[in-house]
Amino acid sequence: MRYLVLALALAACSGGSPAIALELDSVDLGEIPMGEIRSMEVKIENTGGRPLVIEAVTTSCGCTEAEVEPKTLEAGSSGVLQIRYDSGAHGPDFRGVVERQIFIASNDPEQREILLTVRAMVVDP
Repeated sequence: MRYLVLALALAACSGGSPAIALELDSVDLGEIPMGEIRSMEVKIENTGGRPLVIEAVTTSCGCTEAEVEPKTLEAGSSGVLQIRYDSGAHGPDFRGVVERQIFIASNDPEQREILLTVRAMVVDP
């Protein structure tokens, strides 16, 4: 019994778990002339009580790149998700609506992976 009480007391003092949060769950890059590259940043936060470790950042297509800096966010701190979309990646004849996903995996026990959707309209240059 004594060990159970000690374990519970230590768990209560541990400050909780990391918790990932994005400023937005989707971004619209608007109209992008064919061949142009558009970049933007989205704030990423650790709203939990332990360090948040970004384990992987992947995208649904090679036309979209994403990276989080820094890779470790202390409790209560924030970083930046940097997004880069290349409208020319699918060749010079592609026009129309594009929707891509960015997946961010972390050590957040409640949300092992979160998703950000990127939309754009590729138009004539």
